[in-house]
Amino acid sequence: MLILLNKPFRVLSQFRDRDGRPTLADFVDVPGVYPAGRLDFDSEGLLLLTDDGRQQARISQPRSGTRKTYWAQVEGVPPPAQLDELVSGVKLKDGPARAVSARQIEAPAALWERDPPIRYRASVPDSWLEIVLTEGRNRQVRRMTAAVGLPTLRLIRYAIGEWTVDGLAPGEWRKATARRSS
Repeated sequence: MLILLNKPFRVLSQFRDRDGRPTLADFVDVPGVYPAGRLDFDSEGLLLLTDDGRQQARISQPRSGTRKTYWAQVEGVPPPAQLDELVSGVKLKDGPARAVSARQIEAPAALWERDPPIRYRASVPDSWLEIVLTEGRNRQVRRMTAAVGLPTLRLIRYAIGEWTVDGLAPGEWRKATARRSS
């Protein structure tokens, strides 16, 4: 079984929390499923849950090459050199990291409101980037955009392999057919 969940902002990618924060259990009441990878507490978007350990590993292990597409709202408007730097590679404390692709996009049309909304500053422009990775280190997109001078204001995982968050409001989920992700 494979479940696609649109994980809301400020929800943990686990089923229990000693501190009482919102978890996946607040949204998914399906026994025996576990997240295939993680999504930070402060990030939103697609999270896959499965009851198949092999599928979980195939989706979440960097060596599998599964592409993960992120939409990042960043502070500033990047010149091409900053986007090129994300693809050629940046140095992070835990080693080099690079995106498969990085490009500026228009604000996603089907984007839901975030609660609470990001802080708006009239004097500081912002823009949206689409960043594709095949690995998913802790807070990697946020650290990469910061390394090139584009702090992330909002981060949404739009896709994992072939699966997208299309049609799912925050907190909604649906069962998917188990396809091999790429």
